[in-house]
Amino acid sequence: MTLRLAHRGDWRVAPENTIPAFLAALRVPGCDGLEFDVHNSLDRQAVLLHDDDLDRVQGVRVNCNDLTVAELDDLGVPTLAKMLDAIGTAPFLDVELKEWVPDAITVLEMARGKALNRAVISCFEDDVLTEVGRARPSWPTWLNSETLDSTVVRRAVDLKCRGISAEWRSLSQPMVREVREAGLDLATWTVRRRPTYRRLERLGVVAICAEAAALDG
Repeated sequence: MTLRLAHRGDWRVAPENTIPAFLAALRVPGCDGLEFDVHNSLDRQAVLLHDDDLDRVQGVRVNCNDLTVAELDDLGVPTLAKMLDAIGTAPFLDVELKEWVPDAITVLEMARGKALNRAVISCFEDDVLTEVGRARPSWPTWLNSETLDSTVVRRAVDLKCRGISAEWRSLSQPMVREVREAGLDLATWTVRRRPTYRRLERLGVVAICAEAAALDG
């Protein structure tokens, strides 16, 4: 079964990476869970934001790391803790760390247990995945990548990742086979069209980050 994960929530209903967007996504039939992005606040708490700054979504030209949790909350940027409390434990989570966020480890463990039930940590950065591995060796991790080739597969294996999450255009049947032969799961992002979703589903990927029409099935 392929997990359908709402990419940053359902941003058609509310701004991306906000609690209303996540709750809206989970109301979509067939949505299995969420993908979202985590940064540090100035006071080193885990907050949900994709970009380094708040310009694109919140319209404020300031870096996330320069604002406290209280200041970010006033601008509509929620904490990871509040979001996890709002959605409960049923949805599958792809937690993308945009940097090393120690508070995210503590918060996730409180919400999803020592085994990190129904969740995975993903990241583009090798050093962040290494830190996660040191902090919680048993937690599943995915190496995020815009490409998919043998070098990426070797990186994921060396980092002791559970899998790879690659941009969908980089997937091919031979590379899907190579990932499987390496003992890795394969997820993909970000899909907007239903025909593309169905084609990737037939490849046997474990999860697809979807938005727009693809989120609706």
